[in-house]
Amino acid sequence: MRPFSSARLCRLFSGMLLTCFLGLPAPAQQQQQPVQAQPEGISDGVLKLGLILDMSGPYADTTGIGSATAAKMAVEDFGGQVLGVPIEVLVADHGNSPDKAASIARDWFANQHVDAIMDVSGSSEALLVQAVANNRNKIVMLSAPGAERLTNEACTPTSVHYVFDTRSIAQTIGTALLARNAKSWFFVTVDYSYGYDLENDMTAVVTKQGGNVVGRARHPLQARDFESYLARARQSEARVIALANAGADTSNAMKQAVKLGMVPGSQLFAGLSMRINAVHELGTLTAQGMVLSESFYWDLDDAARAWSKRFMERVNKMPNGLQAGVYSSTMHYLRAVAATRTDDTAAVMQAMKAAPIDDFFTHGGHIRDDGVMVHPVYLFQVKSPAESHAEWDYYKLLDTVPGDKAFAPITPSRCPLLKR
Repeated sequence: MRPFSSARLCRLFSGMLLTCFLGLPAPAQQQQQPVQAQPEGISDGVLKLGLILDMSGPYADTTGIGSATAAKMAVEDFGGQVLGVPIEVLVADHGNSPDKAASIARDWFANQHVDAIMDVSGSSEALLVQAVANNRNKIVMLSAPGAERLTNEACTPTSVHYVFDTRSIAQTIGTALLARNAKSWFFVTVDYSYGYDLENDMTAVVTKQGGNVVGRARHPLQARDFESYLARARQSEARVIALANAGADTSNAMKQAVKLGMVPGSQLFAGLSMRINAVHELGTLTAQGMVLSESFYWDLDDAARAWSKRFMERVNKMPNGLQAGVYSSTMHYLRAVAATRTDDTAAVMQAMKAAPIDDFFTHGGHIRDDGVMVHPVYLFQVKSPAESHAEWDYYKLLDTVPGDKAFAPITPSRCPLLKR
């Protein structure tokens, strides 16, 4: 009789599929009861993945074509098919409208037979899409949005917050700067949910550790003129000027800070949602000295450099953490589909939560019951022109914060999925 291969054993014994998928034991808190057996195969003869992104607005450079390319690279590296059916990637531009993002999601799930959404840029957009997906019992993987409420009071059983949240930013940047005696803070905050969450989470860290907030200024999304906000920040004499915004807003603020003679200067700028794309655009002369937190940097190790080189060949830019996270989360999802031999949401979600995440993007990651993907977060400072020796050589590593320190502990969470 022909001996059984490990792959054949996995097909025959459905109760052992997750063990075959994992190879390594999951963290203790992730152990779960086996799901009931699900029908094998892909329900519609094709596995469709969608991304709802900002393709033309203020966050297009940090998500946009780069995030779409990362998802397509993951599909290609997986072989372009799973369980004998092709994998398709759909990309839509929500124009930074939460209502439009939700409408796209509803159409995709109801009419386009999309199986899962691999990212949604913007926290306001993600909150609505996450709710739509939950109503349709569909999976959403979120790399670009940062609002902690996505896995707190708004958590759903079908979503994963993969790259960062506002609390991990606050804990990483706030703790490090306060330890360096940066006690007084002024916030320049974008006037919508993501900005509020950044400011509130950072304020909690600052005040808890003996610092104080001396002022704040709020600006509309896609603001052109930051002079009055920056003038107030300078007059406050705060040690840290925290930019609780993202994308083009952060870049415009820094450009005007240079014109006002604030960079370099005695006040330290913290880019609470700064990405390497913005540093590249600004140049080290403008961005020098800024501190920021990231879950990924292209030059951290050999694996990160190898993947980033491939990405660079396609996009002509180095990836940021959000884009690298899209590749990692898409690959994690596809592996779960292959292991469970179904696109059933419950089975795939359980497989993803049970599986450790160890790849070029992160090491030692795991998905908690509330949907948070816990992993290390890094504190970087932007190099000065003299310290930067090549294009994209922009960061110096100041600290590595373990995942259990960077992300909020699960015990006080308001996520209704957690057992009390």
